[in-house]
Amino acid sequence: MEEHLPAGADHPDADPLDERTDHYGRLYTPWRMEYIRDPGRSEEGCPFCVDADSFDDSRVLHRGQTAFVILNAYPYNPGHVMVIPYTHTDDYTTLSAAETQEIADLTQRVIRAMAATVSPHGVNVGMNLGTVAGAGIADHLHQHVVPRWGGDTNFMPVIGQTRVLPQLMRDTYDLLKPALEAQMP
Repeated sequence: MEEHLPAGADHPDADPLDERTDHYGRLYTPWRMEYIRDPGRSEEGCPFCVDADSFDDSRVLHRGQTAFVILNAYPYNPGHVMVIPYTHTDDYTTLSAAETQEIADLTQRVIRAMAATVSPHGVNVGMNLGTVAGAGIADHLHQHVVPRWGGDTNFMPVIGQTRVLPQLMRDTYDLLKPALEAQMP
């Protein structure tokens, strides 16, 4: 028996909750709403504003003068790190020259450490400035450095709310930390 769609089913404003009138495939990721809806984060509640000495040493790869390098607690890939200034700001233009320089320097050193240890095929480097730009923690800017390999993407995070990581965080730490520290003056 052929199903007859209501008039206007092809209209772009078709009801997305009515699969009879919605012709778009949608993948919902409701767990991301906690990042979008949390405008109440303050400097006191910022996970990056904790004194760097208080961070679990199993994630901190390096503590610099104005910034530090830490393994991302929710990595896209093994070796996903963040370079974070100690200064609590969401505005990149307010960073001092020293902060900007150290973030750039640490990013280069991280990329070299990755090349020497995990041999990525490529690397994503970037900041998401603002919630609408994708920042999960928008109040405190941070630079992501993500090693990439051909074929490293899949639908598990979207469909199964699961991320498949082929390496334990401790093993990643044990590879990257000595390689990064070896580059420090």
